[in-house]
Amino acid sequence: MTPTAPNTFESRIGDLTVTGRAHSLSAWFVLALRLVIGFAFLYSGLDKVLSGSFSAAGYLTNAAGTNGNPLEGLFLWMGQTPWFVDVVNVAVPFGEVAIGLGVMVGLLTRLAAFFGAFMMILFYFGNWDIAHGVINSDFMYMLVFLSVAAFGAGRILGLDTYVEQYEVDGEPLIEKYPALGYVLG
Repeated sequence: MTPTAPNTFESRIGDLTVTGRAHSLSAWFVLALRLVIGFAFLYSGLDKVLSGSFSAAGYLTNAAGTNGNPLEGLFLWMGQTPWFVDVVNVAVPFGEVAIGLGVMVGLLTRLAAFFGAFMMILFYFGNWDIAHGVINSDFMYMLVFLSVAAFGAGRILGLDTYVEQYEVDGEPLIEKYPALGYVLG
């Protein structure tokens, strides 16, 4: 539904409708979330890429085998499958760099945030530890990525604003191809 007042948002799932009103400073908070999580991922990815010694094999075979991880067998299989380890050894560092850059500059923000959240849920299960409850930092990072995506943070001082308004046949890209709203914003 279209908001009825400034800073108002509304969402409906089935018969349940929730409405909220954001503070005028909320855009700055969302921008800060985007920049911080983007920097964290970019830094982590660059550290792995530049060191040249990143290997996920030990993590995959050992990390999930503690504290009754429900996906221990899956992680063990991943860590003992050479081709999968080779893929992860490239996907994690370069994925972190791509996600971090995309989120920081606000380009393909929702797509980058989706993959950031996906990576964090994998880390959540890989680092399984419920000694202090089921919510840990990996889970919280996943929620930050989902918040960045949900709030269309790439439109706040981000490149997605310009990409969405780029005209194709005299019509803004986002209006001509509305499905791009799932990856931009």
